[in-house]
Amino acid sequence: MNLNVKDTFNTELPADPILENTRRQVMQACYSVVTPKLTATPSMIHTSSELALDLGLTEDDLKSEEFLNIFTGNAVLPDTQPYAMCYGGHQFGNWAGQLGDGRAINLFEVNHNNKQWALQLKGAGETPYSRTADGLAVLRSSIREYLCSEAMYHLGVPTTRALSLALTGDQVLRDILYNGYPAYEKGAVVCRVAPSFLRFGNFEIFSSRQDKKTLKDLTDYTIRHFFPHLNKGTKESYIQFFREVANSTLDMIINWQRVGFVHGVMNTDNMSILGLTIDYGPYGWLEGYDEGWTPNTTDRQHKRYRYGNQINIGLWNLYQLANALFPLIEDAAPLETILKEYREDYQTKYLSMMKSKIGLFDTDKNDGELLGRLEENLQLTETDMTIFFRNLNKIRKESPIDDYFLNPVKDAFYVFEEVDGDIFEKWKKWFTDYQLRLQKENLTDEQRSEKMNKVNPKYVLRNYMAQLAIDEADKGDYALINEFFQLLKHPYDEQMKAEKWFAKRPDWARNKVGCSMLSCSS
Repeated sequence: MNLNVKDTFNTELPADPILENTRRQVMQACYSVVTPKLTATPSMIHTSSELALDLGLTEDDLKSEEFLNIFTGNAVLPDTQPYAMCYGGHQFGNWAGQLGDGRAINLFEVNHNNKQWALQLKGAGETPYSRTADGLAVLRSSIREYLCSEAMYHLGVPTTRALSLALTGDQVLRDILYNGYPAYEKGAVVCRVAPSFLRFGNFEIFSSRQDKKTLKDLTDYTIRHFFPHLNKGTKESYIQFFREVANSTLDMIINWQRVGFVHGVMNTDNMSILGLTIDYGPYGWLEGYDEGWTPNTTDRQHKRYRYGNQINIGLWNLYQLANALFPLIEDAAPLETILKEYREDYQTKYLSMMKSKIGLFDTDKNDGELLGRLEENLQLTETDMTIFFRNLNKIRKESPIDDYFLNPVKDAFYVFEEVDGDIFEKWKKWFTDYQLRLQKENLTDEQRSEKMNKVNPKYVLRNYMAQLAIDEADKGDYALINEFFQLLKHPYDEQMKAEKWFAKRPDWARNKVGCSMLSCSS
């Protein structure tokens, strides 16, 4: 492999002086040196040749023994120094102190075609930040991360990427639902790729310890490499840095809402400073449209991270980042202004996004009310989000509002017979008003339909689809992994051979572990 390694994080920032890989509080350091754990019998399951090209890797590289060894942690690329990041975080609203890369090890950074990439192994063994855990990952969670990272990228959602998925040959003990019944599962490793894996928590840890020097070093480093248009080291640059983080965070979450993605564990240590979707743990996709749904069993009681609350949690997390950066700015007013802008921008951007989903592109003062009623109607009876919005493009300006007006979206309803009486009348009223509104649009039906199909995906990584791939992979059959990987490269396209995946969740998946219930070990 001929990679252009150009490390910055572990060459420009302070290191943990202790080299032993023991659990401890790491002070005044941004990272600790760590060596990945050797695995028993590593084997590669799948690689992303598309992403490999962005890194300067060839198809031959992906098939080489060197690639297998490095990206399963069984060898270290010469002249590189793997490490684990130190960070803290608020978990479920409470300060958790030091967290850090407990099961992620950063290998190196690569510069290719003037783009910088950090490569990281998830599941490659313990680090000083592993606390009581083993730092390993299992096949099911690794498949979910690998497939979803790339699926989100092709959906146009800001995200970290995934280069490779491999088995380690080791058995890993996991309690999938935290209910006292652990079992051994196949160990696996994913190579994650992003410009940076910096999180809100990287800044929080130093601020919480009143370590202003390291906080400033880290913030200046971040601005220097990822916000180079800002003048580093000035109060104004820190304010503008925070504003850009707030904007990219909001854009990311608006995209989550657009495609029906629920992160499941929006702790501040899982929030990318670059506005990327990061840490694919107990995530899920809305099957029935439900603003109160969360995929995370840990969050089942309070539903802090439910679909309808993600925008608010983004704001709450930004408050924590503002507190962390305050020692560098020493002025609350500009930070409060930016947080206020987030709230105002959310209203505007969310409305614009939802209007695009139903094909409204001109301005009308009643659009907000129309969309509000739509969101209420979608929850009157179980309604598949992806199918409803995708098929809404079949509605025509002059379609008759008769007994069959729901036919274009009929497939979205789980029990169509429930669309009766008052529910039927509410839908009839909505579609009548929707059609009247469509008649004010300048676009033809065909033009509108084409634009809607660019924001409403036909294919997403439904929870049951991921579980099917996991079940087959447990038996040693990886065909579904590849089928979904290829399918989800073109989520907005009509793919006639894949029509069976444009379907509601089957009944068997309604309460199946992995399809509706997921834990943080997922």
